[in-house]
Amino acid sequence: MIEKINNLLTEISEINVSAAVEAEEVRIKYLSKKGIISALFDEFRSVPPHEKKEVGLALNNLKKVTHETINNLKQQFEQKTIDNKNIDWTLPGTMFPLGSRHPISIVKNQICEIFASLGYTVSENREIEDDWHVFSALNFPPEHPARDMQDTFFIDKNRDLLLRTHTSSVQIRVMESQKPPIRAIFPGRVYRNEAISARAHCFFHQVEGLYIDEKVSFADLRQNLLFFAKELFGQQTEIRLRPSFFPFTEPSAEMDISCSLCGGKGCGICKYTGWVEILGCGMVDPNVLVNCNLDTKKYSGFAFGMGIERISMLKYKINDIRLFFENDIRFLEQFESA
Repeated sequence: MIEKINNLLTEISEINVSAAVEAEEVRIKYLSKKGIISALFDEFRSVPPHEKKEVGLALNNLKKVTHETINNLKQQFEQKTIDNKNIDWTLPGTMFPLGSRHPISIVKNQICEIFASLGYTVSENREIEDDWHVFSALNFPPEHPARDMQDTFFIDKNRDLLLRTHTSSVQIRVMESQKPPIRAIFPGRVYRNEAISARAHCFFHQVEGLYIDEKVSFADLRQNLLFFAKELFGQQTEIRLRPSFFPFTEPSAEMDISCSLCGGKGCGICKYTGWVEILGCGMVDPNVLVNCNLDTKKYSGFAFGMGIERISMLKYKINDIRLFFENDIRFLEQFESA
């Protein structure tokens, strides 16, 4: 066996290759799992005990020399490539393609920037919430359909822990922990037990807003929302407020904007009405203020909420909400970072 090892040492010392590929072939021949040296280590098991020390030292030396020889060969070719005089070092390098922000992130940032210019702060909080902050404190009666399993993902058997169905839960936490004046917006992901389709998903994103202070009126709400609509969709945008109902606001309204695609003339997107609904809003119900230990004789306020996906679909003329969550690179590459 010692003779085999010595012959291999001689053979390896005389190796001469002309390309890096050939050096890799040498490595595979001698050092791979099925290579010559690996076979010798398997054969070492049958060496007589009194010869094991000598043969073992020789085998380890053979493996070490082979490693060093092959590494030197590879470095030789790497050095040749670097020193190649045919390379023009003045040529510009190849730029790596840069990624882009997700359209949801782009629109969310735009919404936050608009309301920040009005003095709103941004507040975020937990997605797993309790019944009090998602429903009870917001004036949802026990029999309200939103509490049903068909709409809400409950986590525990007592139906006290759940995935929040709106970011209004953050409004409650802010009102519980801060004294007015409060002026904040609340972006975040929410969850509802709905069938996934082109117009609905089981999770989506919202931005809600809250303003609590002395002598806050519905006129203040309208002016804030008008400014927001014009900043996001263009100065030509008009708004209208239609009466509606939400448990946590009174009076309540839904806000439409003039369709930016047809200029209010009527098209398939606005169902030929010239208007598109984008958010719900209203004056904070006094019961909600009482639940948060705020003096209803001194303070009043308004709240509003919108789905970021819906805003994005209108802004970018997207007709299927599922595109936002499929991670199709062909879709995402269409959006520039912002």
